[in-house]
Amino acid sequence: MSDFVRSLRLWFAPQRIQEEGETPDYRFSLANERTFLAWIRTALALIAGGFAVDQFLPDLRWGIRVGLSLALIGAGVLCAFRAVHHWVRCELAMRRGEDLPLSRFPSLLALVVGAVSVTMVLVVASGRG
Repeated sequence: MSDFVRSLRLWFAPQRIQEEGETPDYRFSLANERTFLAWIRTALALIAGGFAVDQFLPDLRWGIRVGLSLALIGAGVLCAFRAVHHWVRCELAMRRGEDLPLSRFPSLLALVVGAVSVTMVLVVASGRG
């Protein structure tokens, strides 16, 4: 079974994580949980931003408004899924005494948010919404 599928199963049965390795210092587990919550807040902010673009910028052309909205909402959805996946991976790594996993997701998220932001600036600056 691939690591991703195994990790996905742990999303819904986190008590099984305790079967791996040794219990880490609680401070590390709590820090991992705070990081998870920060990613969830980021996901909620992205989703709210997507809805805000759709609702509060009605003067933008339909395609531009919907495209920007969907990009932000999609990034929020991915961010929420990434949050739980990363939480599981980090918890397992700490229990096994391994290095914490690296991820390209923060860079990808920054590129998406940056692209949406630049697009919004160009649309607003050109006055062609």
